[in-house]
Amino acid sequence: MTGNVLVAYGTTNGSTAQIAEAIADVLRKNGLTADALPARTVASVSSYDAVVVGGGLYAGRWHKDARRFVRRHGRALAERPLWLFSSGPLDPSASERDIPPVPGVQKVMTRLDAQEHVTFGGCLEEGAKGWVAGMILRSGKGGDFRDFTAIEEWAGRVAAELASGD
Repeated sequence: MTGNVLVAYGTTNGSTAQIAEAIADVLRKNGLTADALPARTVASVSSYDAVVVGGGLYAGRWHKDARRFVRRHGRALAERPLWLFSSGPLDPSASERDIPPVPGVQKVMTRLDAQEHVTFGGCLEEGAKGWVAGMILRSGKGGDFRDFTAIEEWAGRVAAELASGD
């Protein structure tokens, strides 16, 4: 394995992009080449040995760019190691227990034989786009629930699996 990894993500307000960048940074620190790119901008995954795809969760669904990405590149993704992540809960639950993938992501995992899925806490702060985001913030339910230590530990495990060839 040459260790060229794509970390593709779907994000609305940038929180999931920051998680993807953190994952790519850990992969790089472990000797891999890693690109963190918005899923909607990726034309092909053919130059990558492995792929990590992440999406923010909105009303129980993965971000549309992540959904479209796995649909568009499904055949190629099924031929290489694939990891998935979601970001979303606006509470500490993702740090307290393992949160299973939402049904649509579970189908992707099964269809593309993904190695693993993890759900990280989300982030919704003042200035977020969207009517629903504004409603959530006005109700006092926003905040940053991302655990970058857990994100970096997970990315380290992905790097170790890639290095071992598992």
